[in-house]
Amino acid sequence: MFNLIFGNSKIKNALRTGAIIIDLRSPLEFDEGHIPEAINIPVDRIAINAARIKAMKRPVILCGHSGFINDAKQQLLDQGVKEVHNGGNWQRLLRITRSV
Repeated sequence: MFNLIFGNSKIKNALRTGAIIIDLRSPLEFDEGHIPEAINIPVDRIAINAARIKAMKRPVILCGHSGFINDAKQQLLDQGVKEVHNGGNWQRLLRITRSV
């Protein structure tokens, strides 16, 4: 419960400061439904896109399948991206984006 409440707060703050949303699902899954502002970078492509993501100098919110998000988050942190959040399921994150 604690994580749900305060995690949402951190995500909302990141959205207010211009965070980019990266959807880690496959292009097919992304095409079937996604957050309008999201960028689709499948989880297996995160490492090769880390420099480009870091260059944006914005907070990052990752969404997709829960098993992949923490791995992608760690890859970005290891590459020097300063602020990375686990946004969870894309549909849940969509609801959060609508409340900001």
